[in-house]
Amino acid sequence: METKQKDRRENLLFTAWAVSILAMFGSLYFSEIRQYEPCELCWYQRIMMYPFAVILGLAVIKKDYRISLYTMVLSAVGAGTSIYHYSIQKISFMADHAATCGRVPCTGQYINWFGFITIPFLALIAFIIIFICSYLVWKNSKEEA
Repeated sequence: METKQKDRRENLLFTAWAVSILAMFGSLYFSEIRQYEPCELCWYQRIMMYPFAVILGLAVIKKDYRISLYTMVLSAVGAGTSIYHYSIQKISFMADHAATCGRVPCTGQYINWFGFITIPFLALIAFIIIFICSYLVWKNSKEEA
């Protein structure tokens, strides 16, 4: 039974790492290939997302499940930033009262797939997946102890 639980934690940790890699390369695609200049809130979301590629990658290699507590906290903060950013893009009241972000407005939408999928929405989904995987790893580690 313990081996099955360990395999599950390994898979969850790997999934969180894979999502962080996909999110990192997705943001680099939008900025470097499509030439979309990131706004200030996009930079904050990148600051939260990019370390996951290294931290979770090392945790996968070393099978270090203790990292899950830290990745839960960081992904929750990143998700909060993404929710705020998405809100000022999609809720007119929030957009009208949003502070100026800098050279690129944070209310701008480079993509708007299906009328609701924007870059902050994609980041939010990645942060949520990382949070859920981290929570499940943490929960399974606590049960084992």
